[in-house]
Amino acid sequence: WRIGTVYATIATLMGEELSPSQAAARIGTTTRTIQRWIASGRLPASRVGGRWRVASDVIDAFVVPAATSPADVVAGSAGVVARPPIAIRTLFIANRGEIVTRIARTCDRLGIRSVAPAVDSTDALDLLDPDAVVAAALRCGADAVHPGFGFLAENADFAERVIDASLRWVGPPPAAIRAMGDKATARRLAASLGVPVLPGYDDPDQSAAALTAAATRIGYPLLVKPSAGGGGKGLRTVRDPDRLPDALAAARREAMAAFGDDRLILEHLVEGARHIEIQVMFDAFGTGIHLGERDCSIQRRHQKILEEAPSPAVDAELRARLGEAALTLARAVGYVSAGTCEFLVDDRGGASFLEMNTRLQVEHPVTELVTGRDLVADQLAIAEGRPLSIQPKAAAGFEAGGGVPAGAGVQAGAGVQAGAGVQAVGHAVEVRLYAEDAEAGFLPATGAIEALRWPTGEGIRVDAGIALGDTVGGRFDPMLAKIAAWGPDRMTAFARLARALDDTIVLGLVTNLRFLCWLVRQPVMLAGDARTDTLDRIWPPDDWTVRATIPDEAWAAAAAALTGETARDDGDPWAGGWRLNGPASIRLEAEGLARLVVGASDSGAWGASDSSTASDSMPPSLVRVGDTVHVDVAGRSVAFRLALPPDVDVAARAAAARHTGVSATGPIELRAPMPGAIVAIHAVPGAAIEAGGPVITIEAMKMEHIVTAPSPGRLAELHVQQGEQVIRGQLLAVIEP
Repeated sequence: WRIGTVYATIATLMGEELSPSQAAARIGTTTRTIQRWIASGRLPASRVGGRWRVASDVIDAFVVPAATSPADVVAGSAGVVARPPIAIRTLFIANRGEIVTRIARTCDRLGIRSVAPAVDSTDALDLLDPDAVVAAALRCGADAVHPGFGFLAENADFAERVIDASLRWVGPPPAAIRAMGDKATARRLAASLGVPVLPGYDDPDQSAAALTAAATRIGYPLLVKPSAGGGGKGLRTVRDPDRLPDALAAARREAMAAFGDDRLILEHLVEGARHIEIQVMFDAFGTGIHLGERDCSIQRRHQKILEEAPSPAVDAELRARLGEAALTLARAVGYVSAGTCEFLVDDRGGASFLEMNTRLQVEHPVTELVTGRDLVADQLAIAEGRPLSIQPKAAAGFEAGGGVPAGAGVQAGAGVQAGAGVQAVGHAVEVRLYAEDAEAGFLPATGAIEALRWPTGEGIRVDAGIALGDTVGGRFDPMLAKIAAWGPDRMTAFARLARALDDTIVLGLVTNLRFLCWLVRQPVMLAGDARTDTLDRIWPPDDWTVRATIPDEAWAAAAAALTGETARDDGDPWAGGWRLNGPASIRLEAEGLARLVVGASDSGAWGASDSSTASDSMPPSLVRVGDTVHVDVAGRSVAFRLALPPDVDVAARAAAARHTGVSATGPIELRAPMPGAIVAIHAVPGAAIEAGGPVITIEAMKMEHIVTAPSPGRLAELHVQQGEQVIRGQLLAVIEP
């Protein structure tokens, strides 16, 4: 009692008394954090009338201004808290896939123990449950949490839960996440700071009437964007006012599923622009630098495919202008740790702010390769309370990704000044390997990894999230790996990447590897002329049908694998394709085609192997798994199987379609183009449907695909219901003329 009385007297002399909630509001933290500090004795307080009170001067002294010497302060949820740096001993990586491996590599180098949750077992951690993730971090003895990207990485509430549990948060303060993670708020902040933004709508009124009126004012074409989240999820391009209601509904649905927030903003669509982003890094003392730009213009469905640094379209003046805008925005919200500001840049050099990603970006390797910095190490040092190192690096070719020796190809004077004390040396380019069929509208693909080979060589870096034997399902993130190349100049980097992609093998499921091999060799890419709409203009090329033809050698190799000694050992006397008075033959099916292969005897250059003998070090270009043979055809995993016996009904329909045109006037079957969940049904049986009109929406791998009517008619049959899981090829509906 006496101590409390004395403290109360001192507190009265020092300034006004604050409740825990008032103290929290004063320094920008949570009431729970203040209560925890009081209970642990770290924050002096007194009891007045049974309630805790904190003197205003005490709380002000507890939080040190950013100008204080960095040797004595460390970042916390309340700002900059007076205490010396504390080393991170155990880091909990709240993620899965390739980013876990990438963060763990840096931890190993720094002597930090890293722990990642199990995500494939029956009792797997739910990475969207903040409380479960924090509990898992505490159970493993972690003293810090790194969220990676996706999941909870830009969730301010999760960041606060981590901090309130006395764990260090490897990321920006919750207040900064809230301010910049909300696109509407970020747009308004940018405009107030004089940073240009696109014409758009970001008001709180989310009614259909308000959004429709705003769309009319902005004009078409326009973008519908979720206010929360990032990664291009939920974005919809609308060119016709009649399509706006469906786009709003789909964007809301996808935003709610991905971010738990269905608020939307609208922006004018700038066609033919470049997508340029600036990497920033801030410590807790107000020191901030930018590390130059990345060009992320090559995209499909607003998802990035290829990134490079530096941008071939950014000169020193534009780099300085974009860098200053990014630093201004970050400083305005008290930013700490790594972040990225994204801009659209037109051909005149006009730049408009899009959004800020308050986390480590997927494409951060290209920045690491040209600056020589380890951005994860920077994040960890900042979380420990250390000042940001802005010393120039002596070499490019950051080694954390593997395969890139420090100093590879560095030439004196070859650098591009990125930010204060940071110099970009050479050029880096990266592609994302997705589980998707680029040749079928970039639809998601699933399957097991039956054979795998990653490239090696000078300047090559691979950040992989898959291993031999893994199964990629419908709930798996479609990005499987990132393959990057560094070179002393841009053309060398692209040449190295092209060779690396040629050396990559992934068998067992369809990926976009063959598409990537084509993309990095295109003249528009090599010339540095890519825009956000480039892929829509050049893909697929007119001759792709010829390019994608399965060669005779692949058919023969698959037939040999299915009719060889292993097949005959199964006890089936006909398994070898034996025929009386004729060479052995076998009828195979692949990619919807059937073919009779005669006289196949060996697998030739494909190097056939049973899946049990495949290895990470020397996988084959062909692997047999049961009654299926997966063959690498110029980067595409093509599955060959024994063809089913001819079906009379199917043959009759095909003949009718060819000779009488019945298919144009008869019933049309709509089948699932990919496995996934039915999230929306746009018409009821009996309803009239226009050509191109939406019928059913399927969701897989966090992406939605709308199944449309190929021709006008009436929805005669509906074979699925909302929420149902479907497999590829499953009958969804029937349309009659």
